[in-house]
Amino acid sequence: MESKYQRVMRTLREDILAGTYKTNDKLPTESEMMVMFQVSRDTIRRAVGQLENDGVIYRVQGAGMFVQDKKNKIVKQNSKIIGVITTHIADYIFPRIISGIDKIISQEGYSLLISNTHNNHQMERKSLINMLDLHVSGLIIEPTQSALENPNLKLYQEIVDNKIPSLFINAAYPGVSFPSLITNDENGEKKIVDYLFSLGHESILGVFQVDDLQGIHRMRGFVKSCQKHLDISYKSNIVMYKSDYKLEKITDKIEDFLQLHKNRPTAIACYNDELAIKLIDFLKIKGYAIPNDISVVGFDNYEMSQYLSPSLTTVTHEQGYMGEKAGQMICKLIKKTPVSSISFEPRLVVRNSATQINPKQKD
Repeated sequence: MESKYQRVMRTLREDILAGTYKTNDKLPTESEMMVMFQVSRDTIRRAVGQLENDGVIYRVQGAGMFVQDKKNKIVKQNSKIIGVITTHIADYIFPRIISGIDKIISQEGYSLLISNTHNNHQMERKSLINMLDLHVSGLIIEPTQSALENPNLKLYQEIVDNKIPSLFINAAYPGVSFPSLITNDENGEKKIVDYLFSLGHESILGVFQVDDLQGIHRMRGFVKSCQKHLDISYKSNIVMYKSDYKLEKITDKIEDFLQLHKNRPTAIACYNDELAIKLIDFLKIKGYAIPNDISVVGFDNYEMSQYLSPSLTTVTHEQGYMGEKAGQMICKLIKKTPVSSISFEPRLVVRNSATQINPKQKD
């Protein structure tokens, strides 16, 4: 359990790293901090004493406590650690991305430090502060809920001000000028929905996560394909969900469309393979045959998707190659070599989860 002095020390350290107190700013007096934190003078003195020993603050006799110059400290540290902040770690496509990064940076003598935000802005804040506190040599960041307003932009400005080499993967925050490696999500989704229309499907249900930019761009690709097939696409619909929705809340929305007598979906285009796999299982339990009753397609070409029954039609995400390129780019940035952002063009992967429409399924 965190002690009182540790809480004071952590809060002050986080405020300094987040830019609430900038270099050479004067900190509140001991008496003011006693009121702020509702602790004793001894607790305050123990906390600021440790921060002074760590080189985070300095004391001027008779004047007070001030914030140490973090930039100089970071430059001198040269930790040989590259931080990777992702929304998820344990499963799906992220292990291959991380493996690709590690493959490259280890050859350059760097170690990998991984942090998981669980796609939560508060967790992202903690991850960024920890990375800044450890004086990493570079940062590779997957944005958290990238389609929403970001409350951590001050921290990103600190990263810019401290000239920490950094880049984004999978998405990029508007207004933060880091180079990025992304998939052309819009084109990828348009390709797979075009494919469904080519199989004769007229009523396609798109299911997209809308609190990250990948989902927004994929939804745009869905709409673009519908615009290309206006004579039939008016029968199609979209379900939107957030990353914190439980699967049951999503399937309830989908089931509402499946119960329609007119324009019932004959195909479902999912935000990613992970959702498609869960949805196929749900549909089978409900008695639907895949793909004869309903075709289902995904996105990302998850490694296990080819081994499902039926195997999943999807579009590619470079995963391991993206990780390798991210590793190469961050090493170049550390060496002050300019790099350019990369957009990977996804390819359609046709398998067995989507089939030609049965004429009897049309109204």
